Amino acid sequence: MDLLTAINKRRIVEIQEVRVENLKVKTFIFHDRLCARAKPGQFVMVWIPGVDEVPMSLSYIGGGGDISAITVKMVGEATKALHKLKNGDILGIRGPYGNGFNPVKGDVLLIGGGVGVAPLLPLIKQLKNFGSKPVLIVGAKSKDELILIREAKKILGLKNVLTATEDGSEGFKGLASNLLEEILGEGKLFKQIYASGPELMLKKVLNLALKFKVEAQLSLTRYIKCGVGLCGSCAINGLRVCTDGPIFSSKILAKIKEFGVYSRDASGRRIKIE
Repeated sequence: MDLLTAINKRRIVEIQEVRVENLKVKTFIFHDRLCARAKPGQFVMVWIPGVDEVPMSLSYIGGGGDISAITVKMVGEATKALHKLKNGDILGIRGPYGNGFNPVKGDVLLIGGGVGVAPLLPLIKQLKNFGSKPVLIVGAKSKDELILIREAKKILGLKNVLTATEDGSEGFKGLASNLLEEILGEGKLFKQIYASGPELMLKKVLNLALKFKVEAQLSLTRYIKCGVGLCGSCAINGLRVCTDGPIFSSKILAKIKEFGVYSRDASGRRIKIE
């Protein structure tokens, strides 16, 4: 079987471990050879038997024994069903799909909002091995909603992981993008910004990257049905997030008028982002 066929074929995997990150977020660990060789930022199509198939970013890549994982927030029917699964239950996996992040040497800054920090975890490992010097900002509404902090600190050290909470319960009080603006405003120079999270946050990150003349790579989330560029449900101004992304450069996003303004629902209808 060639690699493309293997990637597109659904593989049945067994959940090895379920980790509770907080009341609404869980991490599901499984073994899969192809996922263990994915690039940070790529995604997989996850089939929950009898429910639905949905796109998920990989939060762990390439542990011993082909260990991989997805970190999932409970927000809808499919993710609610997924949260009910336990060790020994099965999932269907297709992928990995998309282009992934490109590592850049030197001082780099990563910013993740909510569960958006998940695809940044494999990236900080890659950046450290690549010879980069990463600093990570993790944002959430409150201390209880911050996730994957312990894992990030193990990789980067305490001083290189910064937190921002809207209620001020931990770290910087305010949005993660506000902390980013403060850091950039102090004149700290970075070779690259990497970002993943809600699109309104990403729009602010893009604007700051353009303002302070720092190149950025941002991970977009869109409604994805097929994952291979056929259905067009993830289209944004002629690009398809599943194949052209999900990682886009700031140069490309600056030209996309829909970014941060409109998304699409299951029927393809354009809806305003709020």
